[in-house]
Amino acid sequence: MNLKTRILKSIHDILVRLMRLERRLEPWFRPQWNRLLREPSAAVIQFFINIGRRDEGLQLAEERIDRDEEQSLDAIIDLMMDQMRGHFKPGKYERGGNTKTHGILRATVTIRDDLPDHCRKGVFATPRSYPAYVRYSGPGPDVPADIDDVGFVSMAVKLMDVPGEKLMEEERYTQDFIAICTPTFVTPNTRENAKLQYWSLVDMPIYYFLNPRDSHLLDFFMQSLWNETQYNPLGQRYWSCVPYLLGEGQAMMYSFVPRSEVEREIPGLPFGTPPFNYLRENMIKTLGKKDVAFDLMIQLQTDPHRMPIENAAVRWPEKLSPFIPAARVHIPRQQFDSEKQFAFARRLKMNPWHCLPEHRPLGNQSRARQRMYLELSKFRQAMNRADHFEPTGSEIFD
Repeated sequence: MNLKTRILKSIHDILVRLMRLERRLEPWFRPQWNRLLREPSAAVIQFFINIGRRDEGLQLAEERIDRDEEQSLDAIIDLMMDQMRGHFKPGKYERGGNTKTHGILRATVTIRDDLPDHCRKGVFATPRSYPAYVRYSGPGPDVPADIDDVGFVSMAVKLMDVPGEKLMEEERYTQDFIAICTPTFVTPNTRENAKLQYWSLVDMPIYYFLNPRDSHLLDFFMQSLWNETQYNPLGQRYWSCVPYLLGEGQAMMYSFVPRSEVEREIPGLPFGTPPFNYLRENMIKTLGKKDVAFDLMIQLQTDPHRMPIENAAVRWPEKLSPFIPAARVHIPRQQFDSEKQFAFARRLKMNPWHCLPEHRPLGNQSRARQRMYLELSKFRQAMNRADHFEPTGSEIFD
């Protein structure tokens, strides 16, 4: 490591320590700040993101493929595999992204019977219930103490017993929904995501945002509005960040909105030592006492420029198209912390291309996910000597 790299790494480590200190102090000021300033701040950031964009003249649900997409995707896959090799040992490989499993839960997803006719596509076509697994996780690429993470959680829902043709043949009866705790994605497209993966590989991801020769400050500010001290994954809102079809010619985003009061205590703050897995412990406490629910909401694209398909840094304005409740996610009281259940989580594949054609993922980062998730999951399972299987919901973990 040369002198310049050592200096950059030292500065990066100081920034990380300052961020971790802030996470310990946030419970005393962040909720009030969020109520007063988060949405106005997001509006200002989105204004500056949008003034730098040009109208490409696309139609609703129309995609446009860039010539360098495959090159960017190849770089992302190679870099993430290198990260995984550096962080995990054979037999103990975790995912390259959404890495740390806080819990995988049994659930039921019930489609509402009052959806408008134009929303009754795919899994939303018929009012019925689906068995499901819900996985909550942290960002990766490593598995740190929860308080030392970047303040990010994700929620992935796998519906089962879903009839009909699927876009990926490896699973015949599933439909996956993947969401994170920020309304926009960390990178606008795959070209920029490849840059982020490089900085992550060299353990200096903050420089993706702060690099003076190629900064991404607006994305940094937008992410920082929602990356914060987490209390309990069961009480957080999640967004898809990227669009999906809702039947041919119609695009949607989706969001999981919590409906339940949950355990939120973090012992040891501000300067003590919280439990390593306090997020999981708060989930265990919550589900030991009560059921939990989320509303699955969908938002339809109504303006192809202001609600773009190919730019995941742009938040679709709710003034143009409010979210519509489409289904209820019911998570019953349960125990989920057995070693067998976490081993099951390591084998499970989550991929937004496990889907009906009516919900085909849209945009460059979704197109990248098809091969990226497939290759990275195969790599992980090969390193763990684990075969792929399609769950049915009848699995036993006792």
